[in-house]
Amino acid sequence: MNTPSGPDQFTVFRPRSGRWILGVAAAIVVVGLVASVVTSGPQALATAAPLLAVAAIAWWLFWYPAVVVGPVGVELRNPVLTIDVPWGGLIQVDTKYALKLVTPGGSYTAWAAPAPGVRGTHAGKPENMQNLPGTSYGAGGSVRPGDLSNTDSGLAALLVRSEWERRIDNGLIDVDATDSVRVERRINWRPLGVVAGLLLLSVLTFALQ
Repeated sequence: MNTPSGPDQFTVFRPRSGRWILGVAAAIVVVGLVASVVTSGPQALATAAPLLAVAAIAWWLFWYPAVVVGPVGVELRNPVLTIDVPWGGLIQVDTKYALKLVTPGGSYTAWAAPAPGVRGTHAGKPENMQNLPGTSYGAGGSVRPGDLSNTDSGLAALLVRSEWERRIDNGLIDVDATDSVRVERRINWRPLGVVAGLLLLSVLTFALQ
């Protein structure tokens, strides 16, 4: 996670497991390439597309997705779609199954910030329920498991809620104009093209063997 130096900077959140999964995938690819060269010579690199596809898919699913908190709003970068939610259009932050941003026109879920399972919930400590933004707490000061600051959904929600509440408190959001704020969605053509291309090369590689 990249931490901003001021209120108008960007914070990029990625799941903590993503780095490890990407590292394992990269290690598999490197070992596979080295083994292929040792056994078949440098010409084996011409058929490396399947291994590269493994690395590309790992990057696409576990490192490319992110939650970006910025001066204009929150960017949910999912594998297929990127969704830009302006601060003025946000009306609720939910973490039941994953970080979900609710607007008058619909709700949008972050691939990069899933809620914890049973193990992650039990790993929570009292300090993970303290000093959270006010909208994190339910009736009687209760905290949902997905809001615990030691979880992916909870940490992402902490970043979003902190900046959202700061802007509301400072009068930087026009709450009367919420219904007119537009959420933008765009397809991630570039990463999709890279993954699709490598998968196609992999199929051709197997077909030509």
